[in-house]
Amino acid sequence: MSARQSPIGVFDSGVGGLSVLRAMRELMPNESMIYFGDQGHVPYGSRSMVEIQKFSEGITKFLLEQNSKLIVVACNTASAAALKYLRGRFPELSFVGMEPAVKPAAEITKTGKVGVLATPATFQGALYASVVERFGADVELFQHTCPGLVGQIEKGELDSNATRLILEDALLPMLKKNIDTVVLGCTHYPFVIPLIEQIAGGNVRVIDPAPSVARQVKRLLEAGEKMNQTGESLRVRFYTSADTASMESLLPLLLGTDGEVEAVKWKDSQVTL
Repeated sequence: MSARQSPIGVFDSGVGGLSVLRAMRELMPNESMIYFGDQGHVPYGSRSMVEIQKFSEGITKFLLEQNSKLIVVACNTASAAALKYLRGRFPELSFVGMEPAVKPAAEITKTGKVGVLATPATFQGALYASVVERFGADVELFQHTCPGLVGQIEKGELDSNATRLILEDALLPMLKKNIDTVVLGCTHYPFVIPLIEQIAGGNVRVIDPAPSVARQVKRLLEAGEKMNQTGESLRVRFYTSADTASMESLLPLLLGTDGEVEAVKWKDSQVTL
């Protein structure tokens, strides 16, 4: 298999990274992709940095075994905890990670007040601190970890009462502070944008980072002359470290398409089929 025809590897702690995969499929319809949802360890947000690095390294090795030409760390928590580590461990491989979209939020806000929804690990990481230091000096940031929201999305509950209550708990105090922009600092959260917009109203802008990540992937592939030029239709293989039925049931809801999911197992920090 040539480098151009090799797949793009994408991973997340669960199904959140499908929001990034969705954007990549729209932008690069000829690219084959492999999606790995580490649902056996979801959520990553409450885990230690060492654990997340171990999981991320094992998944990267697995994706390389599947001939991935580039790896997308489609998880804000894993990007914060492990992206620098992965680049050190695999210096010849290109990685694209997630960065909280504080910069575009700071550029578009009119009130100077921005809400950020992310996991505890993302907020505590050096990556978020760096982004805030570089781009957040002139805006007031209001943060919330949305406890339980990742779990609701993993269950496919995108608009249930329980999901609404989690988001209202996060957003209503921010709205009272006059925020006009919301940054989604977790790849799971774009799947509840319609609910966020219902709660926040039409005057609040919600920033989904997925399209900008897809554009960065395309730029790197073009620069490395690794874009697939064959005109073949996109193919996606799905893997999960948990029950395959769970992910398969979510694909039509989150991606608008069916797909066959293959199970993998963890053994001694290695992923095996």
